[in-house]
Amino acid sequence: MDYLLGALGVAIVVFASTDVDDLFVLLGFFADPKFRLRQIIIGQYLGIATLFGASVAASLLVLVIPAAYIGLLGLAPIYFGLKRLWEVWNGIDTGDNPEDHEKASAGHGNIVAVALVTIANGGDNISVYTPLFATRSAYEILAFGCVFAILTAVWLGVAHALVNHPKLGAPIKRHGYRVVPFILIAIGVLILYEAGTAGLFWN
Repeated sequence: MDYLLGALGVAIVVFASTDVDDLFVLLGFFADPKFRLRQIIIGQYLGIATLFGASVAASLLVLVIPAAYIGLLGLAPIYFGLKRLWEVWNGIDTGDNPEDHEKASAGHGNIVAVALVTIANGGDNISVYTPLFATRSAYEILAFGCVFAILTAVWLGVAHALVNHPKLGAPIKRHGYRVVPFILIAIGVLILYEAGTAGLFWN
């Protein structure tokens, strides 16, 4: 029992330390009127589940994916950031237009966007989770998954609460969607830089 509690503690520390920057990404999505709550929640869980599943598979195969190749995931937030920047620059973002909200709710594109950005932003997590899972039992890995699922809900709740805060919410909603493209582009560039992905192109 104490051993399992210790594993839960490790899971909390690992998730919090590797996903703290994800809070800022979620703030950006919640502040963007083109993204619905349901889309963000589903996309975030799909992204986290993909990272978790990839790490478990890698640990079973005793495989550590080279950081340079993981860094290629940084191209996803750069793409979405440039796309959103182009929309904002050309006045395509219509904010409170109900018709736009209906279109946003109907499509799956936003869910995919959130999932891909989550995966790209957490791509380096695989290099942390893989060796950790490789030394754990199946029960411990399952416990890690449960903790990650709960903390993902906490992350979503905190970001949603901040955006809807009586004082903080208004400025975040007013200016957040303009900041989102730059946040996404910066995250993508940082991922490429830290992973040393540029070396793949030079070589």
